[in-house]
Amino acid sequence: MTRRTTCREKSNEMKSKPPVLESYGRLAADYDRRWSGYLRRTIQETLTRMPLHGGERVLEVGCGTGALLAVLAERHPPPLLSGIDPVPQMLARARDRLREEVTLKEGWAEQLPFDDEQFDVVVSLSMFHYIRDPDAALAEMFRVLRPGGRLVISDWCHDYLSCRLCDWYLKWSDPAHFKTYRSAECENLLREAGFQSVASERYKINWLWGMMTATGKKPSW
Repeated sequence: MTRRTTCREKSNEMKSKPPVLESYGRLAADYDRRWSGYLRRTIQETLTRMPLHGGERVLEVGCGTGALLAVLAERHPPPLLSGIDPVPQMLARARDRLREEVTLKEGWAEQLPFDDEQFDVVVSLSMFHYIRDPDAALAEMFRVLRPGGRLVISDWCHDYLSCRLCDWYLKWSDPAHFKTYRSAECENLLREAGFQSVASERYKINWLWGMMTATGKKPSW
């Protein structure tokens, strides 16, 4: 006999669900149209800072609807591309737009469902400000990179006033948001995680919004 879920149990389940699942589950169907300009500019800026070489395996952490992976697949072999995201509705959109050779998995940055030293490049785009435990997430990214592998993180930059104001507002209004980082803070996090040759670059994608791309390299042992 199947046990029916009570209204109270359903309410408790919704309360315990991570806020990012609720927020982006609702946004998934309209996400690409609503943020098309932002996606186009941030993808372009990120790709100029992560040149790829033939045969490199790439993982995108927080791949969302697969917008970045779709652009990568136009110039890089799809079987070498992978993405992970915790939101089932976003992944469903990604599966609709990407070739089946691209590996997509549901999961969290703090516990990547991949073996050690699987990738040459790990990239994250506009996702890092949602991570509750950045040290754990960076440790996982470090783990799945091969020796000499590269990490590329593009995200909102707290060095810009507009981002600081947005960070303050979202901390008050959006439970899915965690925090934005100054470029120096992000660099320190990467160094503490063991990355070498750490650097960051700040830039604006329009007159208002400021971004940064931070990069680091896993030591070659």
